Amino acid sequence: MKLRHGNIAIQGIGTALPPHRLDQEDVAARLSDALGGQGDSARWARRIFKQSGVERRYTCEPNLLEAAGLCRYAVNGNPDGVPTTAERMLVYERESVPLARQAAERALADSGTNPSDITHLIAVSCTGQFLPGLDVALAKGLGMRPDVRRIPLTFLGCAAGLTGIRLARDIVEGEPTAVVLVVCVELCTLHIQPSDDRQALYATAFFGDGASACVVSGSGGGLFALGAGRTILFPDSEGEMAWKLGPTGFDLYLSAGIPRLIGQVVPPRLGEWLGGEARPGLWAIHPGGRGIVDALQTALDLSDEETSASRTVLRGYGNLSSATLLFVFQELRRKLESGALPRDPESASGVAIAFGPGVSAEMMKIAYVGETSELGREAPAALAHG
Repeated sequence: MKLRHGNIAIQGIGTALPPHRLDQEDVAARLSDALGGQGDSARWARRIFKQSGVERRYTCEPNLLEAAGLCRYAVNGNPDGVPTTAERMLVYERESVPLARQAAERALADSGTNPSDITHLIAVSCTGQFLPGLDVALAKGLGMRPDVRRIPLTFLGCAAGLTGIRLARDIVEGEPTAVVLVVCVELCTLHIQPSDDRQALYATAFFGDGASACVVSGSGGGLFALGAGRTILFPDSEGEMAWKLGPTGFDLYLSAGIPRLIGQVVPPRLGEWLGGEARPGLWAIHPGGRGIVDALQTALDLSDEETSASRTVLRGYGNLSSATLLFVFQELRRKLESGALPRDPESASGVAIAFGPGVSAEMMKIAYVGETSELGREAPAALAHG
């Protein structure tokens, strides 16, 4: 598969994680304690955690590391102590900005870009809201020029990271001198619910917190060249994935049939889009859950190597919603630079895929270029956390 990409590319990537680590076995044990004598729920929780494909995650909320009786997000028999939506949004406002700024600073350093060079800022998040928003806070905190064009993308779910990258590419295509900074931050663990409902337990098992960012321009070189993008809205799927605003955060619903639906819809649509092009050699799949990666690996006949970057990110960080896909890009970069994946033109051209409410899919053609500035080569590896 050859990518007709021109010279629009991701020039640098940055990722960041909050300081508090959630080890999956420990969380499962504390959740079982919280569920107490509710045998069926406790067994279901242990099963979900064991099969999630996640080993550790990170959170901005230290209270989630407390014992079951002290954790305000756990089923501990004290409904009056559960954090309200207002309380959770205050934590989001306090914690999201520095985390997003850290990822943005790393992306700028990785690309050798000065904040004053940024013409467009795309700020992406679906786990919180405040005004003036994340875009204003980042523009001010990073020292961007006052006429930077700010574009907030909110409540678009896990696919929004790739939506932001697609939008950045479109901006540069129409305005070749543009330099776009895309910043995603998600604090998913703030919405853990004190419930023994299976949907609530499922979300508790694999969502984590984190931020990611990238610089997109047409200045030549770069890390990943960006080709054409495409979006798909699955037919009659509105009820499969939803977040509702509740008194204690956002109530998430994820249908158990989502992996099967993705496995059915994506392969034929992807085949139509690629037409007679050679089979992609590089796969950046958003690991929305182990079941999604499993379904696509089976339906697209992918090798373990081709899904290894997605599984590595899921295992080490969980699902970070919109921020996740740039973690996958960074892991692909590490594998390509280390020689763990082939770097010839055919093998290093591929597709990025992410999924969100609708149900919807974002797809984009990509190719590994692997050329960064001297400053970018000296920048610390952002995936060194954990």
